[in-house]
Amino acid sequence: MITGIGLDVIEVERVQEKIEKELGFRELVFGEQEIAYCEPKTHKYEHYAARFAAKEALFKALGTGWTNGTSYNEILILGDDAGKPEIHLTGETARTLSTVNLSKIKISVSHLKNIAAAVVVIED
Repeated sequence: MITGIGLDVIEVERVQEKIEKELGFRELVFGEQEIAYCEPKTHKYEHYAARFAAKEALFKALGTGWTNGTSYNEILILGDDAGKPEIHLTGETARTLSTVNLSKIKISVSHLKNIAAAVVVIED
């Protein structure tokens, strides 16, 4: 049974501007593994934006919005061996959201030149 659905859409340019203008924004929002994945990409800001959208969609699917005890850079959107995106929680965020069964969370991300989107579905 589906217990939560979250959708987020963001303009790639907004994420690009934040990363380029605000020192520390990239590290505040993205984990080291995400940065290592995005930086070598030709269109890296599309990849960053898709991950940002996925983090926002997760909070919407949880029905909590951003929660105290969670950090964006501790919610990692990483590809499995086949490239399928998965959510990985680390640090205090993993402890705060310890009741969430990650194996029951499905995620899809997509991006174009100007826009990125993500959908998260949580099942029980």
